[in-house]
Amino acid sequence: MSLKEHIQENRLPKHIAIIMDGNGRWAKKQGMARTFGHENGAKAVRQVVEGCAEIGIENLTLYAFSTENWNRPKLEVQTLMRLLISSLKKEIATLHDNNIKLCTIGNLDTLPKKVLKELNEVKEKTKHNTRMTLTIALSYGSREELINTFKEISIKVKNNIISPEKIDESIINEHLYTQNLPDVDLLIRTSGEQRISNFLLWQIAYAELYFTSTLWPDFNKEDLYHAIIDYQKRERRFGKTSEQIR
Repeated sequence: MSLKEHIQENRLPKHIAIIMDGNGRWAKKQGMARTFGHENGAKAVRQVVEGCAEIGIENLTLYAFSTENWNRPKLEVQTLMRLLISSLKKEIATLHDNNIKLCTIGNLDTLPKKVLKELNEVKEKTKHNTRMTLTIALSYGSREELINTFKEISIKVKNNIISPEKIDESIINEHLYTQNLPDVDLLIRTSGEQRISNFLLWQIAYAELYFTSTLWPDFNKEDLYHAIIDYQKRERRFGKTSEQIR
């Protein structure tokens, strides 16, 4: 019996975010180059996207490429960009078949023009899809996002568009890359590492964290379901006591 049968449909996380880690180590175990791991990691992406759509997850955000990843070997970065383009072309039918809208967050101006062009085309073609929003974090860093947010708000304060007294969480949310997304409910990280790596620092304030030793290319629907079942066993109190939320 699939773990899917044990998921409670009335307690699904509205927003799942995943740090897809372990491609390089997976490839090393196979005696292959790191790029081989990235190629196989793309298969795990399809498994997770389809798995989320099938059970009714409304928002899925994948950490595909960080601002720090630009410091990796040139060949690896080029391979990642090539894979991104080829995956987008291959998966456009899957996105449509599953009624999935594609969005992106990050400093997209730093991406190669060819990648940006392909991204914009897929986003335009899927913008009316309503079943699930798939957000890809590309050239993304949470600290950079927050710095940009505070700069934008500061300019508006300076120009008397916003008064300092009016600045609250909602104002900050409106200026983040994720302004159209709810806060993260469940954050998953693969490969055994237990850190956040500058990913959605503001948005995961009350997220449940789930770490697994499974390397990303091996992560499949059953692994996803296991994480969701674990999430559903937890008591989410948001600073309150158990008695207050019952």
